[in-house]
Amino acid sequence: MALSPHVPELGALELLLAVARLGSVGRAAAELGVSQPTASARIKGMERQIGVPLLDRSPRGSTPTEAGRLVVEWARHVVEAAQALDAGIDALRGRRDAKLRVVASLTVAEYLMPGWLLALADASPGTAVTLRTANSAEVAGHVLAGEADLGFVEGPATPPGLAGAVVAADSLVVVVAPNHPWARRRTPLTGPELAATALVLREPGSGTREVLEAALAPYGGPARPRMELASSTALKAAAMTGAGPVCLSELAVREELATRRLVAVPLEDGLDLRRPLRAVWPAGQRPGGPARELLTLTRTAGGRPTGGRSVGGRSTGGRPAGGR
Repeated sequence: MALSPHVPELGALELLLAVARLGSVGRAAAELGVSQPTASARIKGMERQIGVPLLDRSPRGSTPTEAGRLVVEWARHVVEAAQALDAGIDALRGRRDAKLRVVASLTVAEYLMPGWLLALADASPGTAVTLRTANSAEVAGHVLAGEADLGFVEGPATPPGLAGAVVAADSLVVVVAPNHPWARRRTPLTGPELAATALVLREPGSGTREVLEAALAPYGGPARPRMELASSTALKAAAMTGAGPVCLSELAVREELATRRLVAVPLEDGLDLRRPLRAVWPAGQRPGGPARELLTLTRTAGGRPTGGRSVGGRSTGGRPAGGR
């Protein structure tokens, strides 16, 4: 139902209430941040709209007429209701303009999270996201401590104390510089050979290191690393400078493999270096609000490596690691 043409706008009613409370059009104008002539014109316009005088004006100030006192009382209810509506809208906006704390493993943060966060920004423009990076063990610790609403880890299993869902699949590859002897290798690298080689590896606690150690466990585990580095960028730089073979995510070396700055070493079929990438949250809880929305977007936007492409003579993307 449309409002009557006799009902003043909300701003005019607020001005009338201020005049009744302060006893002066000038003081009311100053409080509301308008000029006195503007305030006087608005009061006169309201009187014409309603059809009765609302104020008695004198050199000592302005007071409501008998009709004005009635309008002031009715206006008070209208303004209070509008303030309650405004507070409710602020609460809704507070939920919409929510804050989301995410902590992710380096591979997920560098190669998958940007696309997911762009999708979240399109779906919920008001969501403010804080993204931290850590290795998978540290991610689990942050989520368990309540320092993040949602975590993303690499590795064969969901960390203890957390629930999770597989959101993408990845595969590790062994890469070397083009002048390394393994770059010209035609026979697949065996498990015992890889286990016996001093590799350049991620630090303990990383998902990459965990997957490699699990794959090489039947062969006595990996040899003592040549060096340990804390990021994929550092691993790639080490490989390209000839520091030795490096094992890291296929997602991280796509560009280097395509431009032949690094070469993937073929591996025997028994070496399974595939791994799931998981979203995790505290066990017994379910992600809500922006965390739930981001989790949904990771599943709809996808995040798997390009299927069917051969790396080092072996298909790495034909079968997902882990169920969804």
